[in-house]
Amino acid sequence: QVQLVESGGGLVQAGGSLRLSCTISGDSSRAIAVGWYRQAPGSERELVAAIIRGGTMNYADSVKGRFTISRDNGLNTVYLQMNNLKPEDTSVYYCNVRQYSGTVPVDYWGQGTQVTVSS
Repeated sequence: QVQLVESGGGLVQAGGSLRLSCTISGDSSRAIAVGWYRQAPGSERELVAAIIRGGTMNYADSVKGRFTISRDNGLNTVYLQMNNLKPEDTSVYYCNVRQYSGTVPVDYWGQGTQVTVSS
């Protein structure tokens, strides 16, 4: 089992910055990818940024150049540095680990952390 705990959300003015953290516990040694998703009210959950096994980083077009994902393997923590925040970034942000259970990929999610950007 993998457990994820996010922190770092809050209220910030447009143009400001926040850093989200996700602490991973349990066996994530077979992870295919770790990353961040977000979901606004009435919208589907969408990928924000992810680190794919091997080190490739993927970003949503809407956050490229503003958000940076990183991972500290020693601390089993994944970060999302968010700069130049915009009101449209307001969402609940979820940490995600995807890994194989046998031959089936399984998604693990944190409880989510609210990010609110005021104009």
